[in-house]
Amino acid sequence: MTDWGAITTAIGLALSGERQRGREALLACWQATAQRDHAQRCVLAHYLADQQSSLDEEVAWDEVALSEHAYVVDEDLVSVGIASAAAWAPSLRLNLGDGYRRQGRIDDARAQLDAGVQAESTLSIDGYGAHIRSGLDRLRQRIEEVQLP
Repeated sequence: MTDWGAITTAIGLALSGERQRGREALLACWQATAQRDHAQRCVLAHYLADQQSSLDEEVAWDEVALSEHAYVVDEDLVSVGIASAAAWAPSLRLNLGDGYRRQGRIDDARAQLDAGVQAESTLSIDGYGAHIRSGLDRLRQRIEEVQLP
């Protein structure tokens, strides 16, 4: 297990626009985790997905983030400011659904959208919740555009 401080530092690097350094820092943290470190692996995979240069690699990391999320409970994420593990699921589903849509996997994208919408009630009524709800709405529109004859 790596410490959350190293992970948040790596995330900060990645979000600052230093893509290569951010990816390297996130990967170093990933390599320091064990398979049982589900919360850390979920968070790392979520941010690693956004640092990939290929869509297939991005989707693969998003799939890892969602699979790790199945083992995460609220207490696991408190130290990084995420109050509810369940409330993080719609964001993970949104990212994966959008990746599937861009891959042309529309049925898979729709399944992720539906699961994200079903979990919307876990989102808080704040800027973050509004951001994810808006993202789910945009994903729905993009899927519908593809499915129109």
